[in-house]
Amino acid sequence: MAAAGGTLNCEDFSMFQEVLKVMRTIDDRIVHALNTTVPTVSFSGKVDATQTCKQLYESMIEAHLSRDKAIKACIAQTSEVVGHLREERAKDSENLAIIKQLRKEQTKVSPLSNTRSCKT
Repeated sequence: MAAAGGTLNCEDFSMFQEVLKVMRTIDDRIVHALNTTVPTVSFSGKVDATQTCKQLYESMIEAHLSRDKAIKACIAQTSEVVGHLREERAKDSENLAIIKQLRKEQTKVSPLSNTRSCKT
């Protein structure tokens, strides 16, 4: 699913969703990450809390940017396919295979757009 350059292919939408789920792991485990990153009173002298929090913050930002980039790329890729299929449908409006494929591609774009709007 992930290419060597880190880009994702969203042709197999269920696989793309699974990859996004894995990319959300840091968000899902934030409480654990905070508990293990921020030192308790007994360890406050042994660990630089500022530095460890900064590293956690930077890793979260990196994960969010990476996920956002993947979602935007998939939206662009799918939108391009939708545009091409619309052109084909305009030429042959009775072709059920084109209509079916167009609907399938259009259903990909909506959940991805909703995913992007859920950013905090």
